[in-house]
Amino acid sequence: MVTLLISNVPVAHAQCAMCTVSAEQSVKNGNTQGNGLNSGILYLLSIPYLLITGMGILWYVKFRKKNTEGVA
Repeated sequence: MVTLLISNVPVAHAQCAMCTVSAEQSVKNGNTQGNGLNSGILYLLSIPYLLITGMGILWYVKFRKKNTEGVA
């Protein structure tokens, strides 16, 4: 079953490099849609880093609290 799912992978038609070039060209021509596209890309890129940072901070606080209780 897993082999069947792996062998039937659809081809992705994403062209991020072309979208970037298109957005840059539209900004140079005075169009503001490229700015929104670039902002959306940065927003989607930052979310995983913020989540991982938040989880790391929570883990650090819990780990540090556990160590200070054992010492005192």
